[in-house]
Order: sequence, then C-alpha cells, then structure tokens
Amino acid sequence: MRFLARWVGRLFVLLLLGVGLVLTFGPAQIESDRNAVVDLDPFTISEDARALHDTLIVGDWHADSLLWKRDIADRGDRGHVDIPRLIEGNVALQVFAAVTKSPAGQNYDSNSADAFDNITPLAIGQLWPPRTWNSLLERALYQAEKLQDVQRRRPERVSIIKTRADLEAHLEARSAGSKAVGAILGIEGAHALEGDIANLDKIEAAGHRVIGLQHFFDNSLGGSLHGFGNKGLTDFGRSVVAQIEARGMVLDLAHSSPQVARDVIAMTDMPIVVTHTGIHGFCPVKRNFKDDLMQAIAETGGVIGIGYWRHVTCGDISPAGVAQMIVKGVEVVGIDHLSLGSDFDGSVTTGFDTSELAALTQALLDAGLTKGDVRKVMGENMVRVLRARLQ
Repeated sequence: MRFLARWVGRLFVLLLLGVGLVLTFGPAQIESDRNAVVDLDPFTISEDARALHDTLIVGDWHADSLLWKRDIADRGDRGHVDIPRLIEGNVALQVFAAVTKSPAGQNYDSNSADAFDNITPLAIGQLWPPRTWNSLLERALYQAEKLQDVQRRRPERVSIIKTRADLEAHLEARSAGSKAVGAILGIEGAHALEGDIANLDKIEAAGHRVIGLQHFFDNSLGGSLHGFGNKGLTDFGRSVVAQIEARGMVLDLAHSSPQVARDVIAMTDMPIVVTHTGIHGFCPVKRNFKDDLMQAIAETGGVIGIGYWRHVTCGDISPAGVAQMIVKGVEVVGIDHLSLGSDFDGSVTTGFDTSELAALTQALLDAGLTKGDVRKVMGENMVRVLRARLQ
C-alpha cells in the first residue's frame, strides 16, 4: 500500500507540473501561432517618408492586444502591439477592443451563437479572475482593468482617453513633444451587455467608448455579418444604438450584418465607423461590405478602418498591398473617409507590426497619395470622428 501511495503521489506531482507547464507556456504559444508576422524583405524608407511619418498623428481603430497573457507595458517578442512598439511606430491613438466571445472556427461565412466559445478556455488558461469565466460583461470590464493598470504603472507613456477634453489634452501634449500613446477602450460585440441595457452604464464607467454591435455570431442586438439570414436590429439593438448616440460613444459596424448597418444609418445622425475591414471593390469577399454600403457609411461623416490581414486584402499583406487597397478606397468613399484599422493581435497574420508603420507611410507615398492625403488616412480622419463623438 505504501508503494502504491508513493506512486500515486508522484503521479499527482507530475500532473501538477504538467498543468503548470501548460498554464505557463501554453497561452504564449497560442498567441505566437495566432498573431504571426510574416518575414518580408527589409523595408526601405526614404528620408522624406521618415520625416513625414515623424510628424503624423497616427491612429488605429482596432487591436485585440488586451486579450492575451502579455504585459503590453513592455516590448514583447510575439504579437503585433505593445506600448514600446506603438511609440516606435509613432502611434498617437490606439483603440484596444475587448473580445468577450468568439465561436470555434471563426467562420467568415456563418457561425452559430451556440458554437463552442474560444474565449472561455483562454480566460481560464490565462488565469483571468474566476468572475470572468462565465460572464461576458466581466471579461470586458477585466480587459479595461488591464489597460488601466498599464496606465497606472506607465503614466508618462499611456493616457486613456474617455472624453473630448482628454483627446485635446493628449494631442496638445503630443504637439509639445510627448510620445505617450492615447489609448481608447472598446468592446467587440455588445453581447457583453448580456442583454441588459443597464450594463451599458458599467461598460461606460470602465472607460469603453467604441462599441461594436456584433462579432462573429448573431446576438440579442441583431444580425452578424457572419451569422444567419442577414438579420437587422432587434428592439433591444435599437435601444442600445440610441444610447450609444446619446452618450457620445463611437458606433462600430465591423462585424454587423449589412441589414444592421442600414438600420443603424436610418435611425441615427452621427458619424459611423467600420473599425477594421477592407474594400470590396479591391477584395470582393463577404468580410468587406459592398461598396454602396461603404459609401452610405461615409455619407454619415464616418470612416472605414483599413485592415492589414489577408482575408480583407485578398492575400497581399505587405505595406504596398495595404496601400493599394487604400488607393481603391479613395476611389470608393473619398480620402476623408479612410482610416487605419489593423486588427493587430486579432488572431491574424500580418506583414508588419505596429513598430513598422513608417513602411506604410512610404507605401502610401509610393502609391501616389499626397502628403496631405497621407495625414488624413494615417490619423486625421480618425481624430475628426473622435472629436465629433466624444463628449
């Protein structure tokens, strides 16, 4: 019996060691696999492009960096975004989106809301607080807390923007020489409200200002671009949209169905954003709204955030490839309605990370955009919308 007890004890210790190794190294390996950067030839950046880039207000509407088990206060060796790399890329404004639910497979064509949720095991495996394990709301609140912790530890490098006054103060500090990143919180799918509009108070109090209505599945607000049947807004969805407009938040249609997009346009009088996507006329896939719908969104005064991954570029994820899609976007919606929406750290493979954004400035110049046009796309259009929406 003693012999058996010793072996049981040893097996238990080995089991604990195995679990410890999985919890320690598993999340990092998953992130490395899902957020890769393809090795491309070294980027050549002219002195003229470098000088221009250093004077830009660079803004990006979408990164999912808070999802992963990595301290973005420090420069990482995986993924696409952290504060040091944002500073290296001269990024003034970065939206960090909280992912709270994502169906297994992330099918771009259709997903069931009842499909296995990838975020639940990720939250448990990354040792998020138990309150997040079965609550989408708590996952959104916890990711906001992660960013707030970075700001507490690096106040000279990170400034969380919640109001128009915060935005203006940040831009003024940048013009005076500050390299701090203005961080803006958002949610990728308003299923994080858990069907209760009162939870929007908690989302707002946590600092979230960019509200995506859907993600990869239909939810209680309406249809997803990747759901079933192109459903429109529900009554609950309409009440949430009305509150987003009244509260001075930014409404994001990146994963919404075309009918939801048209319903939102019909019931609101505010600039609307598609935070991370592509141009259908350049890459004719379901993930990219058709050009006429993009034009209707532009007519609200809104902007289209151009992504950097192959599903929206139709394969070319180099700076030159992204620049060519932006050129097509100018033809479709006009120069005043294009922004950057990388989807960095969003389970995508890209051709560059945020520290290398000067290569995109070079590619836009090479593609024929004027310096004034580059300024608009790289950040000025984003600033205009934020000024129009934040209170």
